[in-house]
Amino acid sequence: MDNIEQYVDNLIANNKIVVFSKSYCPYCKSTKELFKQLGEDIVVIELDQIKQGADIQDYLLKKTGQRTVPNVFVRQQHIGGNSEVQAANNNGSLKKLLA
Repeated sequence: MDNIEQYVDNLIANNKIVVFSKSYCPYCKSTKELFKQLGEDIVVIELDQIKQGADIQDYLLKKTGQRTVPNVFVRQQHIGGNSEVQAANNNGSLKKLLA
């Protein structure tokens, strides 16, 4: 993974749902569980379990203005963190985006 920016951008471009996460994070777990309940396949990158995790998190801050996890993309659109994902689910906008 030489080029962090290209790696992240390709993940986002080539997958319906990408969740940048940390394995111990309760908010990340909640987000991943919601997508599971919705029957969606997601790509999860556990930043605490890969060597370049901090570099990816730095790039996500540059790209989205958000350093916290989960950092969620649906159909190449930055959704935000768990609060934003849960709110989008509650107001119906997430299901429209997933359809």
